[in-house]
Amino acid sequence: MSLIVCHDLVKTYRLGETDVHALRGISLKIEAGEFVAVMGASGSGKSTLMNILGCLDVPTTGAYLLQGIDVSTLSANRLADIRNQKIGFVFQSFNLIPRTTARENVQLPLFYRGVSSREQQVLALHALERVGLTGRERHQPSQLSGGQQQRVAIARALVTNPALILADEPTGNLDSEASREIMEMLMKFNADEGMTIILVTHEADIAGYARRVVTMKDGLILSDRPAAPAGALAGQGM
Repeated sequence: MSLIVCHDLVKTYRLGETDVHALRGISLKIEAGEFVAVMGASGSGKSTLMNILGCLDVPTTGAYLLQGIDVSTLSANRLADIRNQKIGFVFQSFNLIPRTTARENVQLPLFYRGVSSREQQVLALHALERVGLTGRERHQPSQLSGGQQQRVAIARALVTNPALILADEPTGNLDSEASREIMEMLMKFNADEGMTIILVTHEADIAGYARRVVTMKDGLILSDRPAAPAGALAGQGM
């Protein structure tokens, strides 16, 4: 069974008297263990597609199956459950809670799952260790660099052991060195642990870290191909 199956996804927004066709019929399959980059210019539909894949929105028509579950018709409460159980998110702006420690930020998804306080701490510390932040557990976001803040966000995405990681422009607020470190980390998680990652980016060099690149334009898939060898070259520096 494919991890993700999208069949003829259409998303139309109503703005005043105008219909905006964000997605015009997207069909896509993604297998467990893939690392896929979704590229496209502003207005291409990539963010709308990401929102649907992340169960943050539902299509106007069409079907979206995640691990065989048709989530395209679920209620808001059930979508929230799916997000918490199956998906880890990494955002461009990190979305960390200020004046809260790295460990407490990472624990948050576990809190919503009803995990005991002690287990939350153990799992959060392990996730921070995985992203190279041992010793930074008590630091607040303002005490961390941008790259370190994004590592905290990745640890938060990993801590529930989700079926899918969705990374929305994860290097957009980082310098080139921090961007390379973050992307090599994601590559390693994919290669060594079989983690399924979908990355949204408008940068070809960042997309090159993935194994497959889906390019969108005007709400349609323009191309779907193996990534250029940039990712393999970047991985030599690990």
